[in-house]
Amino acid sequence: MDDDASPTQAERAYRRLRAEILHGELMPGERLSAAALQDRFALGLTPIREALMRLSSECLVEAQTNRGARVPEASLAGFADLMATRRLIERACLGAAIRLGDATWEAEIVAAMHVLSRAKLPASAEDRDGAAAWEAKHRRFHAALVAACGSPWLLRFWHTLADHSERYRKLRLLRHREAGADVRDVSAEHRAIMEAVLSRDADRATALMDAHLAATENSVARLLAATPGAGPAPGHAASGGDASRPPKT
Repeated sequence: MDDDASPTQAERAYRRLRAEILHGELMPGERLSAAALQDRFALGLTPIREALMRLSSECLVEAQTNRGARVPEASLAGFADLMATRRLIERACLGAAIRLGDATWEAEIVAAMHVLSRAKLPASAEDRDGAAAWEAKHRRFHAALVAACGSPWLLRFWHTLADHSERYRKLRLLRHREAGADVRDVSAEHRAIMEAVLSRDADRATALMDAHLAATENSVARLLAATPGAGPAPGHAASGGDASRPPKT
């Protein structure tokens, strides 16, 4: 979404709530009291309610009859469904972009990869700002790859799915420094995808991307499986190791 010079109160409330949900300040299952948000954001009650309704339409907020609203729970089954759908859409977008992309599209991919390869990882599980900064660069790279697909509808679906997968993947990113995290160099994964895309090898590029996303599912699913209330673990994704891990420092 483009930044406005002077967004309305409802737009400001929407942007802040959305960022806090995606970046982990508001955790899965957390209650969202309109009155409490009004005080914390220093905005009117009507803009807060409008923002909650808008986020509910994006499935980033769950409205509950007579119980207000909350951030949707993290669910193993829901995450598996999300990632299976993301991988289908990603293949369609990436294949089309490789057929249709021009030199300007290629240049943005290279630039996004360069910036991402130099991005700093969050210093700790409490470093939400660092995680958000890394995630923005990661999102820029993945968005650049599919940008030339030629279908506004496919891109809308892609961005929606990327938003929701970001909410889950943040669990992995914030815990990358923990003992036993088994961190792997994901920069090599990104670079291999970029090289396949720039060489216009659609079969290799889509296979690498599919394995990369499947690995993200496996990595986050392991964390969710150890989280009380996440539900029974589904089968692991069909391909790939844990390529979703942040790059080594």
